[in-house]
Amino acid sequence: MSFRTDRFGGAELVPFPRRTPTAVASETRLPVLIILHQESSTPGRVGNALRALGHRLDIRRPRFGDPLPETLDRHAGAVVFGGPMSANDPDDYIRREIDWIEIPLREQRPFLGICLGAQMLAMQLGARVAPHAEALTQIGYYPIRPTAAGHALCPAWPAQVYHWHREGFELPAGAELLAEGDDFPVQAFRAGNAFGVQFHPDVTYAMMHRWTTRGYDGFSAPGARQRHHHFADRAVYDVAERAWLDHFIHGWLAHRPVLAQAAE
Repeated sequence: MSFRTDRFGGAELVPFPRRTPTAVASETRLPVLIILHQESSTPGRVGNALRALGHRLDIRRPRFGDPLPETLDRHAGAVVFGGPMSANDPDDYIRREIDWIEIPLREQRPFLGICLGAQMLAMQLGARVAPHAEALTQIGYYPIRPTAAGHALCPAWPAQVYHWHREGFELPAGAELLAEGDDFPVQAFRAGNAFGVQFHPDVTYAMMHRWTTRGYDGFSAPGARQRHHHFADRAVYDVAERAWLDHFIHGWLAHRPVLAQAAE
């Protein structure tokens, strides 16, 4: 099942609002659905930002049998995180999860896909997900360039962001490119109230230690940064990435379904 984005082609890009104490007051009693892919995974810094806004986290792991809701009426939004698997894998839970993304798209609820989650979103929207043609990876910090649309939506993007992936994706038809890169051109995009980012603003310092310890075999891949560069670059770029994430999460949750706005 594929959900195309033709109706988003002419959508007006509305900037995220400035942070105010009452901007998401109507949503604070609703939890945010968190979809993780490993037993040890956590929502990291994204979870911290959501809790700071007063949201509970409804954490589910479909890979291990947790069901996904048939509607997001009882959630403020949904976040699908990353993992070592591929959106192209034939596993049943991968297929079901990609199909499930049709629900937040149809209901126009705030949706955020991070790395694997962004690839799943892109695939649901009909775009191709594939490895780099020269087998390059992004493991570590790499530069991104926000587009004019990205700047209009959310100012002060970080110069470099943290990555850990071997595959990238095309820009879905009708989607808005928010940030681009060199080896993997599509770094962030928007389709209605759904957003996908190829990078990992969720990674805390403790998570970086775990990933670079357990995933050390990835450092031999073409294009990967060695472990010591991860921490050296974090000291330079993390403050900006964290500030951007806080602003982004606040504005992302403030977006309400277009149909609900029209009804009012």
